[in-house]
Amino acid sequence: MKKDKILVIGACGQIGVELTLALRKMYGDNNVVASDLREEHDLLKGTGPYVSLDVMNKEMLHVLVIRHNITQVYLLAAILSATGEKNPLLAWHINMQSLLNVLDIAKEEGLDKIYWPSSIAVFGPSSPKVDTPQHTTIEPTTIYGISKFAGERWCEYYNHRYGIDVRSLRYPGLISYKSAPGGGTTDYAVEIYHEALEEGTYKCFLSEDTYLPMMYMHDAIRATIELMEAPGEKISVRSAYNLSGMSFSPKEISAAIQQHIPDFTISYEPDYRQEIANSWPQSIDDSQASKDWGWKPQYDLAKMTEDMLKNLKKQKGIK
Repeated sequence: MKKDKILVIGACGQIGVELTLALRKMYGDNNVVASDLREEHDLLKGTGPYVSLDVMNKEMLHVLVIRHNITQVYLLAAILSATGEKNPLLAWHINMQSLLNVLDIAKEEGLDKIYWPSSIAVFGPSSPKVDTPQHTTIEPTTIYGISKFAGERWCEYYNHRYGIDVRSLRYPGLISYKSAPGGGTTDYAVEIYHEALEEGTYKCFLSEDTYLPMMYMHDAIRATIELMEAPGEKISVRSAYNLSGMSFSPKEISAAIQQHIPDFTISYEPDYRQEIANSWPQSIDDSQASKDWGWKPQYDLAKMTEDMLKNLKKQKGIK
């Protein structure tokens, strides 16, 4: 039986660090090659092979895939929503070309599986806001959302046209204590925990009643691996699966924090990210993922808040 060799591109990002560590636990440290443009993340050091890689350099990527006998690629490199609005053409170029490079090499080398994340950013103001269905009107208004929607079409095309086993999830906002967020509209939901512990107060860049779909990183990593481990015949969606964990507003997350830190206060100063948030769903229907491969979240807001504060206190040396 052929040994799985996995390449994680963008391994030092918010998802990449934890996904790489989880995959190394499953497949063995030396069978998961981590790569990124930036310096190796501290949490990855000494846990397995690391390669400096620019995914935009297709030849370099191709050589790496052949040299390491790669059979699966997880492509996590991307410019996110808020950062993307500052330089739309760059965001489009990086988000699209990186995917096309990977899909093309997968076709040429006959790779077993490709994972590429999509996002709730594919949905726009014309999509239903509550329990946004798997198949619905999709008219994104951010360059990040436009590039993710185009990427979904490319993934489906390469699956139908060339038989590439490419799989994808529309991630909601992701919350983690291990790695910093990377310039997204949902970043407030990570920042707020740090500020609560360090300053006792937080100035939020979204208004208090802005509901957005969110997910604790433990659930996101588990969902990603469960999707990739599911038998091919169970995968009915080759664009990207809706994925849901919980939905809450800044007001609700601050109330959850106050259960543990009663003196915590929050103020609101919405900026350009408010308009992005307003265009996105408030909650997601992920019943297709449940039906096809048994997806079920484990964390709600209260359970996540308790775990986040406990682990951040440890990290910061707070009693």
